[in-house]
Amino acid sequence: MMNFNADEIFEMAEEIERNGGRFYRQAADCADDDAKPLLLDLAAMEDDHEKTFASMRAELASGEKKTVTFDPEDQAGQYLQAMADGKVFSGDPCDLLTGGRSIVEVLDIAIGLEKDSIIFYQCMKPFVPETLGKDKLNDIINQEIGHILLLTERLKALDT
Repeated sequence: MMNFNADEIFEMAEEIERNGGRFYRQAADCADDDAKPLLLDLAAMEDDHEKTFASMRAELASGEKKTVTFDPEDQAGQYLQAMADGKVFSGDPCDLLTGGRSIVEVLDIAIGLEKDSIIFYQCMKPFVPETLGKDKLNDIINQEIGHILLLTERLKALDT
């Protein structure tokens, strides 16, 4: 079984957030004028999450950065990269936004993508031993839950 330490998980989290920011910026390029500001706000939130995770990563103890698997060819790193690139915020955002989707539909899509990121982090928990920063994953998950709550509040504000 492949184990990952907190440093590797945070590296993946940073990549997912970079992908999210890029995704929302690309979506803003092909969205209607009403949705553009919202999508750019979402991109900025993803950028903030990336900075938060980078800061959390910088604060890790040396034991939480320790490699737990012999991997001289960095296959685990390549695997993490492939997971981060292919699981959350993948695909062409313009494909999701074709057909003149409303802001409500865009928010629903964004909430779904954020839920996917939470599921991804939950699935990573078994691969991170307690002694290597497993508790830090909960910090990431809580950040993403906060993002969903914010998106849900914006969605509810549109309904009123």
